[in-house]
Amino acid sequence: MRLLLYLAEHAGEVVSIDELLDQVWAGVVVTPDSVYQAVASLRRLLGDDPKEPAYIATVPRLGYRMVATVSPWADQTIPLVAPPPASGATPAAPIPDRPTPSLSRRSVALAGAATLCLALVAAFVFKGKTVDHQATSLRSVAVLPFLDLTTQEMNEEYFADGMTEELIDKLSKVPGLKVPPPTSSFYFKGKHIKVTEIAKSLGVAYVLDGSVRKSDTTLRVAARLVRAEDGYVIWSETYDRPLANKLNVQDDIANEVTKALGATIH
Repeated sequence: MRLLLYLAEHAGEVVSIDELLDQVWAGVVVTPDSVYQAVASLRRLLGDDPKEPAYIATVPRLGYRMVATVSPWADQTIPLVAPPPASGATPAAPIPDRPTPSLSRRSVALAGAATLCLALVAAFVFKGKTVDHQATSLRSVAVLPFLDLTTQEMNEEYFADGMTEELIDKLSKVPGLKVPPPTSSFYFKGKHIKVTEIAKSLGVAYVLDGSVRKSDTTLRVAARLVRAEDGYVIWSETYDRPLANKLNVQDDIANEVTKALGATIH
């Protein structure tokens, strides 16, 4: 509720993750995962598609923006009219107009967002269940954050995260393939949740995950594709590359995986 109110107050503006943490979770020590989770929840409630948002848009590496129109209702003040006087009675004095209080932008935003939230809560109470507005497409895949299995220090975590983002970028460019954005995928980083539940939450038919290992001057990236319907692995591959240029390694492997999945996902 607080997140929706804040976004509505700043409709059309890009609001950073840090700003949301400071304003929405003021006085509470939390991680950006709290923002990702709350945004994902709002999108599910609103039936909003992250790739074609009608309410909340993701601005890569900057934050979020409320793209829905937030504006005051038209002033429809109903004048008060005295009833007609009885026969022989003295006409009543007219009732003076009462000044209409002005609404600030914050008040309008709060009122609009509160009304929307109340409608959503009412839908839950009276229907007794949520409605999945994102029908699962057979050509859809979510890329989960790759695991860094190199050492206990996890000194290749940045490479693993970059590998994940590179794969999301490459796969999202495949015609007809639906891929949730990084903000949705990274919400599940470090969480022990069944693949079938993750796929249901993101509305995808397949889930791609993997790991990164390092041995001397070689990086090994393993990837696997899991069918959400039954949890079976339907494709897997391992890639060994020299550590000379990690960016080239990410790009090279992402291209290889994209080609393989393009032929696997139907």
